[in-house]
Amino acid sequence: MDVSGTGGLTDDRVLLGRTSTAERVADILRTRIAEGYFPPGARLSEESIGGALGVSRNTLREAFRLLTHERLLVHELNRGVFVRVLAVEDVDDIYRTRRLVECAVVRGLGQPPFAVEGLAAAVAEGEAAARADDWTGVSTANIHFHRELVALAGSARTDELMRGVLAELRLAFHVVDDPRALHEPYLRRNREILDALRAGERASAERLLARYLDDSRARVAAACARAVDDPAAPAG
Repeated sequence: MDVSGTGGLTDDRVLLGRTSTAERVADILRTRIAEGYFPPGARLSEESIGGALGVSRNTLREAFRLLTHERLLVHELNRGVFVRVLAVEDVDDIYRTRRLVECAVVRGLGQPPFAVEGLAAAVAEGEAAARADDWTGVSTANIHFHRELVALAGSARTDELMRGVLAELRLAFHVVDDPRALHEPYLRRNREILDALRAGERASAERLLARYLDDSRARVAAACARAVDDPAAPAG
């Protein structure tokens, strides 16, 4: 699969400012992968992306190298750079990491009230996307919800870790043949977690989150297993 478009990257050019480093380019591409602009198996065009962002080929290649190290991209000799396709084992490891980090964040929140404005905005974003029958938008809002949840820890290192983990997770979502069936139940569950945190019920929120992540892992891993067994099946 060759992605000739650039996913609106021209609009991101202003983010580079005067510091158009490989790290900044990698951050933009990581976000675009996490939001579904570049699906698993997509070939990334150096010319298209470099032209859209206005960066040199060397800078772009260094950004690709960084994202390959993060397991978001793979380099295939004489073919180019592609967005990685996950295996079931990858999904299990992603959710193991999420459970360790996200539940620990909620457990360590301290005393209420908690700053849940970002979570509330992500919940509203997901509900609005569902009303518009935009299940890719619901998926993106769900990623935003979990980013905001982790951000409650106030840790730049944790935020950075989870940006990569959640970007990898988005790769798994693309193999789901029925995105509505996957994402719709979690609209309600996101709101339940939000409501528990608003009420200051940290332990309840952690229990809800742990069950949520276990259920989501089982569903996404099953979808990946089906995709491996039948690679010709349509992706969501």
